Amino acid sequence: MAAHKIIFVSQEISPYLSVSANAAWGRSLPQSIQQRKYEVRTFMPDFGDINERRNQLHEVIRLSGVNIPIADADHPLVVKVASMQPSRIQVYFMDNDDYFQKLKSDVDSFGTDRPDNDERIIFYSRGTMETARKLRWEPEIIQVSGWFSALIPLYVKRLFKGDPSFASTKTVYTVLPDFVPAVKEGENEAPAAPELKIDQSFFDKLVEEGIAKRDLTPFREMTPDVRMLHKMAIKFADAVVFQTPEPDAELVEYCEAQGKKWKHFTGEGDHADEYDALYKSLMA
Repeated sequence: MAAHKIIFVSQEISPYLSVSANAAWGRSLPQSIQQRKYEVRTFMPDFGDINERRNQLHEVIRLSGVNIPIADADHPLVVKVASMQPSRIQVYFMDNDDYFQKLKSDVDSFGTDRPDNDERIIFYSRGTMETARKLRWEPEIIQVSGWFSALIPLYVKRLFKGDPSFASTKTVYTVLPDFVPAVKEGENEAPAAPELKIDQSFFDKLVEEGIAKRDLTPFREMTPDVRMLHKMAIKFADAVVFQTPEPDAELVEYCEAQGKKWKHFTGEGDHADEYDALYKSLMA
């Protein structure tokens, strides 16, 4: 029997980014799932804080070169790869000079305060889907985590719904704890977490991508922030996991209103056994 195939689409993975416990989980879960006899690939943005030399990233020419049009401009996709050790899981990094170069003004490793985050999110999601298709990998599950990855369930269900590579793909969206800035030396407390704001033109750009206006109408009325991105992911995901000390009550209510299967995983560890059971239930 062929091994089940799973793609992990993450916002942060250790050791490439080590800004939070979320990055450690982004590394641990794929490795634990691979040990359960799954075939695994992982994707993340090539943020400017990543040390490419130390982590041995190199460009994959055959996967690079796709032009992703956003707001009347073409943005070339550069795909790089590294091997996660000791598991040797392939990690594919989505890169573009316009969106992922480190800026002096960045408040954190993600560039949470950038005014073009709507375009960066679109680019990463579209680039990930195009690269997965080029790999001719037909994942049964796409595990998504982090606000930067939140469009993936929408893209699977709508933009790529007729693509044979994703014909039977199920998506799981995990809501992780919010980023908490570290306390700097000489200071008594950490600064406030950076606030993410999404430009209202985000929805028009998604329509240009090929997303139907009716799929976006409910979200236009919401405050354009992280919670809105979570709701977009929840609406189009096949299952939702809250991996936080307490589930966000508003998001739980939204899950139930949408008729979504959701679970709450608490405590330490990567919860690989629970995820394994969830994946198998979706593939049954």
